[in-house]
Amino acid sequence: MHTRRKRSPALGEFELIERFFRRNTRHTLLGVGDDAALLAPTPGCELAVSTDMLVEGRHFFRGEDPEALGYKTLAVNLSDMAAMGATPRWALLAGALPAADAAWLARFARGFFALAEVSGVDLIGGDTTRGPLNLCVTILGEVPSGQALLRSGARPGDTIYVSGALGDAALAVAARRRRVALDRSELGRCEERLLRPQARIALGERLRGVATAAIDISDGLIGDLGHVLDASGMGAVIELAAIPRSRAIERRLTGRTRALALECLLAGGDDYELCFTAPRGRAGEIAGLARTLGLSLARIGAIEKRAGLLVVDEKGRALATLPRAFDHFAR
Repeated sequence: MHTRRKRSPALGEFELIERFFRRNTRHTLLGVGDDAALLAPTPGCELAVSTDMLVEGRHFFRGEDPEALGYKTLAVNLSDMAAMGATPRWALLAGALPAADAAWLARFARGFFALAEVSGVDLIGGDTTRGPLNLCVTILGEVPSGQALLRSGARPGDTIYVSGALGDAALAVAARRRRVALDRSELGRCEERLLRPQARIALGERLRGVATAAIDISDGLIGDLGHVLDASGMGAVIELAAIPRSRAIERRLTGRTRALALECLLAGGDDYELCFTAPRGRAGEIAGLARTLGLSLARIGAIEKRAGLLVVDEKGRALATLPRAFDHFAR
């Protein structure tokens, strides 16, 4: 005699929220569960607010590990706070999901809240619906009044800095698309950079009153630095040899892979490092900050009162063409 296997009851929207996304909060008057959250910002601080959307097939590959995706969904928003010199406090998460898959949601939530816990972020609300996989976080942070880092403050003679190293996340994407072959250790390191970027919150906070302008590198160095130059009404010269990169990128800067390596290094995106400018007289202070944080802060060029951005090689010759930075509406 055959018995029919009982189908588990469907997971509804409110059960989904209650089961996976309600958590205790630390600096929130009222969090998940009402029509709106209630917040009490710290006196003397301004609110920094940003929204980022991650769309399957555009920002991440189909079938991505849900725990890594949960982590990255928050990390890319934390990076915006870092670029403003803000301390992240609260987040709202909205998601369109193909199905209310309990196993997938449990792993996604584990990755999201692991990062939220160490970053001091409260999840205070959001929304869910059925649809193609699309994840959107609105994040709010605090910055002392008048001390936010802006894109518009770069001045002639300022030094341009970059944290960490660039290009590995884009190299991982190129490997997935079979544009380049990486050995196992290279692929592992590049995949880690792609899936678990490190938002430079502590650096952003320490740059208040030091940096003249800042931005996080999400769409590629030349594109994002270009936003700083546009906002500041300035130009810049960057030294290619000074841009920090891994051995995996360095090995491919010659021969047939050079164009791809340059693309990853200059325009690949998904680095989520900080690019910032500071007066030359702050060089010693920034070097000390790098030691304190245990983080590379490389000088890669200078702001000039000119139009446009030049990238020069080790002989001082401008690169004839530059790769195109990521554009959400380009094919």
